Amino acid sequence: MQPPASASARRRILFVSEAVTLAHVGRPAALLAGLDGARYEGWIACDPRSRRFITVASERFVPIRSLDSHRFAERLRQGRPVYEAAELRDHVRADLALIERVEPDLVVGDFRLSLSVSARLARVPYACISNAYWSPYAPDRSLPLPVLPWTRFVPLALAQRMFDLAQPLALAGHCRALNAVRAEHGLGSLGPDLRTVYTDADHTLYADSPELFPLPSAPPNHRHLGPVLWSPPGAPPPWWSEVPDDRPVIYLTMGSSGSAQALEHVIDALAGLNVSIVGSTAGAALPVGRWRNVWLAGYLPGEAAAARAAVVVCNGGSPTSQQAVAVGVPVVGICSNMDQMLNMRGLVAAGLGTSLRADRLTPQLIRAAVEAGLGAEVRGSHNLRRISRVPPLAVRFLRFLDGIGLG
Repeated sequence: MQPPASASARRRILFVSEAVTLAHVGRPAALLAGLDGARYEGWIACDPRSRRFITVASERFVPIRSLDSHRFAERLRQGRPVYEAAELRDHVRADLALIERVEPDLVVGDFRLSLSVSARLARVPYACISNAYWSPYAPDRSLPLPVLPWTRFVPLALAQRMFDLAQPLALAGHCRALNAVRAEHGLGSLGPDLRTVYTDADHTLYADSPELFPLPSAPPNHRHLGPVLWSPPGAPPPWWSEVPDDRPVIYLTMGSSGSAQALEHVIDALAGLNVSIVGSTAGAALPVGRWRNVWLAGYLPGEAAAARAAVVVCNGGSPTSQQAVAVGVPVVGICSNMDQMLNMRGLVAAGLGTSLRADRLTPQLIRAAVEAGLGAEVRGSHNLRRISRVPPLAVRFLRFLDGIGLG
């Protein structure tokens, strides 16, 4: 590995975000924001479309193209591989130019799969941010059936059996593009396991609680970083202080990978309850207001919204779920893709949430899950007390840097 130019100089850390969803922007941004400027020089590379979420000086921001978010979402929806080999080749070329420009001591990537190739070619230490439920060392190796175009028309048990039979071949197809690009550069295959493809790095950092997602057999270079909480920068909307506090508040967001249609279905199901609903569309157009007890904005301070909520309703993804768990609020996850379902599996097992499938959704199921959450005793649970006792993110990341000799 390439040593720093001077042992006395600040170590240079380059964060690379693959901005297909806001989660992959927010986690690097949160780590960058917590760096000790006296010891580290932090840079971040991100698609220009997400520049507004990165609070760093312009000279430390480097624009780099990511896969189009809509293309990514459509491929997920269809169950197709999310990257083609040609796209990864373009990313490798861009990565190498980026690394040559910044000359980092460490590259930290979030879903930038091309770094599996480019960081090794550049001989720079590479850490990837992932989730523990994607680890090759996760105790539960089973994978849930995602929502696909055909799943709503087949009985769920039968659909899961069909998926289980097709899974080895299907997942191997998701690994083919990166393995092909690695082979072109003389790097070995990562095999047909998508978990290995998603977590290949010199150091793999899992942005999850070890209590929720334990990895008892993981090697030393696979470690829990712990939850990474992040909210979009900016002030709350003007109506923030006008939401009444004489009834329970429901925080609703489908995230950047959700749909405005799903958001409206949930609002329609809950608007008749004696609750106040505060919601974020993650930048999508706001639905036409036809509800008296609903307040919506493009973006909300998610941690503050979860803290004032009695229940959080989201797409089941880890960023919003972690905000809820951090303040002891139960989660109702309305899941479509495998990532969301794997995350909610851990929360449900710990008694911290309810998981619903987007292809089996009814107003009655939504209301029942939220009403159960309103009556849940989550805040004082033993599981939650253990999960909530973690050092600040900056301290956890510094421990990692110290551990690999960059402290």
